[in-house]
Amino acid sequence: MLNDIKKDTQTRMAKSVEALRHALVKVRTGRASTALVDHLKVNYYGSDMPLTQVASVTVTDARSLTITPWEKQMVGAVEKAILGSDLGLTPNTAGTTIRLNIPALTEERRRDLSKVVHGEGEDAKVAIRNIRRDANQQVKELLKEKLVSEDDVRRSEDEIQKITDKAIKDVDDVVKAKEQELMAV
Repeated sequence: MLNDIKKDTQTRMAKSVEALRHALVKVRTGRASTALVDHLKVNYYGSDMPLTQVASVTVTDARSLTITPWEKQMVGAVEKAILGSDLGLTPNTAGTTIRLNIPALTEERRRDLSKVVHGEGEDAKVAIRNIRRDANQQVKELLKEKLVSEDDVRRSEDEIQKITDKAIKDVDDVVKAKEQELMAV
């Protein structure tokens, strides 16, 4: 029972760290990445489809993306999705090809993005602490039901704290790496 709680805690904390990594992919670093447009939805014959299912997205060079819709009539819909997104980028269309030029980040914008990255990191840490609280409550419930001893509870709480410390260190590492990526000119 206690091992199941620890495994569940570890799995949930790892998912929180992975969710942070996924969230930080969307933070623009001034470098082109296909991940910048992964979250975009395009109106495709009345239903919203992920951009990657209606077009190919390639990195042309360090500061530009090329989007080529599979069907010619989708060019307008893809442009509309880009303009309506939170990217703040203007698409340049040449025939059936859409280019996205990613401008270099200003120092002020880098600082703003750094604050966003720290905020995401704090959210992940809060989630991890909530998972720790839930795990400790489950362990205490087992003690109330007299399924485990007080020594087992203390040992489990120590192990859960070690798992938590490792997860928070992972979050700090992810945030630090993203910050270095942002500050690299």
